[in-house]
Amino acid sequence: MLAACSQTSQSDPNSHVQLGPRPFYLLAAMPEGGLKDKLSACQNGPFYPSRFSIGHRGAPLQFPEHTQQSYLAAAKMGAGALECDVTFTKDHQLVCRHSQCDLHTTTNILATSLASKCSVPFTPADPNQGTPASAKCCTSDISLAEFLTLDGKMDAANPHAKTVAEYLGGTPPWRTELYASHGTLMTHAQSIALFKSLGRHFTPELKAPEVSEDKSHLSQQQFAKALIDEYRSAGIDPAEVWPQSFNLKDILYWQKIAPDFAKQAIYLEDRDEPQHNSLERQVEALTLLHHPEQLTPTMAELAGLGVKIIAPPLWALVTVENQQLVPSAYAKAARAAGLDIIAWSLERSGPLRQGGGWYYQSINGQLEGQNQLRTEGDVLTLLDVLAKDIGVIGVFSDWPATTSFYANCMQLSIVK
Repeated sequence: MLAACSQTSQSDPNSHVQLGPRPFYLLAAMPEGGLKDKLSACQNGPFYPSRFSIGHRGAPLQFPEHTQQSYLAAAKMGAGALECDVTFTKDHQLVCRHSQCDLHTTTNILATSLASKCSVPFTPADPNQGTPASAKCCTSDISLAEFLTLDGKMDAANPHAKTVAEYLGGTPPWRTELYASHGTLMTHAQSIALFKSLGRHFTPELKAPEVSEDKSHLSQQQFAKALIDEYRSAGIDPAEVWPQSFNLKDILYWQKIAPDFAKQAIYLEDRDEPQHNSLERQVEALTLLHHPEQLTPTMAELAGLGVKIIAPPLWALVTVENQQLVPSAYAKAARAAGLDIIAWSLERSGPLRQGGGWYYQSINGQLEGQNQLRTEGDVLTLLDVLAKDIGVIGVFSDWPATTSFYANCMQLSIVK
């Protein structure tokens, strides 16, 4: 019987979702009421992956982002889709990193011989001049072979550092170094193979270049095409891929060269209000088809350009009315235009009891001087507003177990 159980768990990636204690810690912290009662009724599971639950860079609340360990943790916690932010190395190979130039904060490169290849070497803090410690190390500074020798670490740096060892610290206290002794970096192609083996969907984000384009670097269109090509080469069904970009031109380019993949392309943005129509704005809109980067289009104009999914930060979607969390004007405008919405990123910027950080700015201490999120359990309250009142189709999370728990209780995009 033990052999049969082992065989089942290895052959079925959906059979062993483990949420761990955090969702239930949050549940216990919720105020009494109907939502808590409903979530409490399903706390014994069983739990399955949900595509409502998206692993934001894996599970970086505790694991180094964009590493094999982080992705495996996110999948174990029921994330139905996993994110590889995509940039490229000096030899034009696609790799998973949040930005082209973050190796100095997300890897151990400064403690290796590759530090000599960094765009900007480590400079210690100078308190007399008031200058912080700094460095700049880019994936495009090194080859793929060199990239793969690095270890991933928690994304952080100590601006007061006098030494490299001090600079590589700085992890916020609400994260942990417990699982950060070694993080296995991955190429984009390796992430595709891993996510496929786990039975998960793919949501790659095409990153913007942070260095000048020249003959040694990919153009943005070459880069955008290369990302899609790696899914085609791996034989991945376009229906399982949700490509993302903050650059509207990337979305429109995918519509031209890969319409099958562009059907689920996600336009990322961080404006906080919908653009309003006016006669002047309608005249300006005539330039959108040829120069979309020059204007911020209205929600209706985005829909007219073929955009199907928009993804803003959490705080852009909610506000407070009569001491209740409610959809923002932005959220209402997006839904009125027929756009689907994905939100980012839950459990990203610190404990709610400490203000919650950047991702909660519109609802935590910013309106009427009130602290609208009062307990850690209000993470689940926010999820309920996003799902039921706004109708988002997915939520990025730094700890996907929380979103997976809510999605299972509400039967949202469950994969059995």
